[in-house]
Amino acid sequence: MSDLEAASKRKAERKADGTLSVPISVSTGSFSEDADDEAILRAAHRKVDKRLLAWYSFVYLIMRVHATNISNTAIINLEEGDGIKKQLGNLSSEQWAWVLSIFYYPYMFFEPLSTMMIKRFNPNVWMSRIMLTWGIISMCQGATQNYSGILACRFFLGLAEAGYYPGVLYHLSFWYPTHRLPFRVAFFYSCGVFSGTISGLLAYAISFINGAGGLAGWRWVFILEGLPIILCGGYTYFQLPNYPETVKFLSPPERDAILADLPPQAPTMKAKTFNLSQIKLLLRNPTFIPFTMVWVFHGIGGWGITLVIPTVIYELGISDTAISQLMTLVMETTQIICYILLLTLTNPVAKYIILIIATAATSALYPIVWPERIRAAKGTTTAGLAIGFTNAMAQLMGIVGPQIYQPKFGPDYKISYGCSIALLAGATISIVVTWGLVRKGG
Repeated sequence: MSDLEAASKRKAERKADGTLSVPISVSTGSFSEDADDEAILRAAHRKVDKRLLAWYSFVYLIMRVHATNISNTAIINLEEGDGIKKQLGNLSSEQWAWVLSIFYYPYMFFEPLSTMMIKRFNPNVWMSRIMLTWGIISMCQGATQNYSGILACRFFLGLAEAGYYPGVLYHLSFWYPTHRLPFRVAFFYSCGVFSGTISGLLAYAISFINGAGGLAGWRWVFILEGLPIILCGGYTYFQLPNYPETVKFLSPPERDAILADLPPQAPTMKAKTFNLSQIKLLLRNPTFIPFTMVWVFHGIGGWGITLVIPTVIYELGISDTAISQLMTLVMETTQIICYILLLTLTNPVAKYIILIIATAATSALYPIVWPERIRAAKGTTTAGLAIGFTNAMAQLMGIVGPQIYQPKFGPDYKISYGCSIALLAGATISIVVTWGLVRKGG
């Protein structure tokens, strides 16, 4: 076999198995060709990172600000007598827990379907719909006058936002193989973590315009944080790349390189949105339940407290409400630093130590586990439903978390912390079981 024939055979094999890795070759010519392929692929991914990943990460930052602003409003301007709970009818501890929780009911139940709508209507259409509706409804929260009004807004806000986060992961799986996702998911997640810093700073700043225009500070939080996402929705509709086959910013060789890099089981533009055989395959997969339980246990045990963290800090009794908003920055900044170190350090021992700290900061688990969840789902329908359903189950954090961390359990929150420890133990067991099943299945 000639060198040219050997090179052609290797290139065909790479396209068949979905990789473009550079193999060791005795032929200078074939090695050069492989290097050129890698260079083309890297250039293509850089373009996609800038236009797709960077934009999604920026919007996710804003989304997380929206998700946490309700927690910030819980204590804003309490000393002035303009707190949200008082103005909405002196809400009790149980009523406030429902204000936080009701958002997650429609979010959880609608999320799998909303994730699949990415494929049904095209990503730019469905994602812009999500952004526009959630921006408008978020601003409407600032106009509520009673308990029923805030409950209604929170319910429809959850319905509007459902599908964004799993939709991003689903959309990325059309562009990147799973072994290239961990860094990108970590970057995406780190932007969401950074939102906690921004949310606390915004709440702190907005607290000083309490009474402007006759509106309390908590109303201004919802209004000012809702405007940017409406603008993002317009940009997304016109500029978001849909699929490798349809974009114009990639050259033909770059498009071919991205498609050849994808594994055979990756979602594709031309596949059916709903495939019954793939749904059955997903439900019969032995990893389906263990993966789900990882998100359930870790979501409630790890994330539950984050929904009420400003209140928990305030009830420690070491600061007033404004400073309590700023003190949330420490935990968020810790997570950001951990992500940066995990992405830059090469020493395995150092990375392990930082990973322990990052895991304690809650968020580091997901960039590690999500690519494995996607890899275990084979096919367009399977991937969409697996991502949507798994993330939907994590929304129990918003349903159960505020109930566990009700103010009546403070200020020591011993019962709440005990529940979190038990749940995180369950998450640990689920991870071990999942790892064993994934390893067994190859």
